[in-house]
Amino acid sequence: MARRFQTAGPCRTGTDYMVPAVSRLPEVPDLVEQEGYFVVHAPHQTGKTTTLTALADELTAKGRYAALLFSCEAGRAALDDYGAATRDLLARLRAVAETALPQALRPPPWPEASEGTLLAAGLAAWARACPRPLVLFFDEIDALSGQSLISVLSQLRDGYRDRPTSFPASIALCGLRDVRDYKAASGGDPSRLGTSSPFNIKLESLRLGDFTVDEVAHLYGQHAADTGQEITSAAVARAFELTAGQPWLVNALAREIVVKLEVPASRPITVDHVEQAKERLVLARATHLDSLAARLAEPRVRRIVQPLLAGDLVQLDPYDDDLAYTRDLGLIATSNPVRIANPTYREVIVRVLTTQVEANIVTDPRGFVLPDGRLDVELLLREFAEFWIEHGDVLTTTEHYHEVAPQLVLMGFLQRVVNGGGYVDREYDVGRGRIDLLIRRPYTDDNGKRHWQREALELKVWHPDKANPLRQGLTQLDHYLDRLGLATGTLISFDRRPDAPDLSERTQFDTATTPTGRTVTVLRA
Repeated sequence: MARRFQTAGPCRTGTDYMVPAVSRLPEVPDLVEQEGYFVVHAPHQTGKTTTLTALADELTAKGRYAALLFSCEAGRAALDDYGAATRDLLARLRAVAETALPQALRPPPWPEASEGTLLAAGLAAWARACPRPLVLFFDEIDALSGQSLISVLSQLRDGYRDRPTSFPASIALCGLRDVRDYKAASGGDPSRLGTSSPFNIKLESLRLGDFTVDEVAHLYGQHAADTGQEITSAAVARAFELTAGQPWLVNALAREIVVKLEVPASRPITVDHVEQAKERLVLARATHLDSLAARLAEPRVRRIVQPLLAGDLVQLDPYDDDLAYTRDLGLIATSNPVRIANPTYREVIVRVLTTQVEANIVTDPRGFVLPDGRLDVELLLREFAEFWIEHGDVLTTTEHYHEVAPQLVLMGFLQRVVNGGGYVDREYDVGRGRIDLLIRRPYTDDNGKRHWQREALELKVWHPDKANPLRQGLTQLDHYLDRLGLATGTLISFDRRPDAPDLSERTQFDTATTPTGRTVTVLRA
């Protein structure tokens, strides 16, 4: 059977294209050698299960350890019933061991023990009976909650001193968040576990990162080697740019091209195919993207994402972990400055937040296309001004992301008009109070040659008690146009002052000259 790009669960050796496990977590073999207890954490669908399963298989195959990954999902429903949760975990552990380990390495019958010591007693019995040191990876550890989680962590901590002869030599806890952030209820209960260090025996805390550009090239190269289909270097670079290496997105883009777009193996995969695939993924709102989008309604996520969309600074309390939480979800990049993790997530976030706007636009997008295929930007801006005058007040007062509501209304309008024939690229300049938008649309000239129309827009907001941002906006637009190599653009300034004139009075067009002498369009709204 031909290998494939996997997007619906852990990858399987020989069935799915995979990045070598050791290259993703190179520290693990050494931590096992040190008989270390450690943590591996990363956002959902980053490859934790795939990577750790492969590492466990490699450790066992080398003949020195009995290594196994199993999921703690079985204990989720038990909630605070730690006895039931532990019995479920032991049952799952045995089931996995019976399929993944040779007979001589499998656990003996679990001994009788009190509910609070069931796990420790079982692991101790297995460690004493096993001819090799035990290495266990507790996957989805944050599926456990409350007293069940406390009980498991406490039993592992208590048995740690007896390793390797009477307890597993090495254990890894694998989940969404670092162990220092485990809560009594996953994802929201502000109360701690009752101790500042519930797993203070850990040697390291490892975060599984996204793919590097070389790993993306290696993954796509496996498909090229299997099928003979060329994937251009520009396509690989664009895929990495759009995804920042997020593993699910990297695989999903390739699968969309190969399976959904059905690009024949005789044709090379190009940047255009990558762009089409990204657009289809965003519009389809696949499960992974939809689950991320659902998080936007959470107040702690909105607190981080809203200022980013506005180009403002994220105000952080030093004792507040909302930023760490949003990073652990994968929405925010792991490094500073604070920013959305990748361009595809930026697109998904805006599409979700502008759903209401798009639903209220009845204008036919085909009416904005000129005979040569280019977009009539002047008409687009005039139509938006009329839409803003009529609906702006209502849409901005009902928008949950109130601080960035005007910008979302504009982006929703643009998306409705441009979608289907072009693209809207977004950049948020954190701390500068601006959003840069680039409209890209392909068209064909009279000689049949393909070109790209590019139109730049800069969005600013006139906040209460702040100076008119016009001068700053013109300077910033200048810099943006310099970077794009464009001669002109549009500055749109939304007046959010309480005493601002009515929308019908203040919404008007003008022209202005930038500091470098460019003549640009200005829309005051």
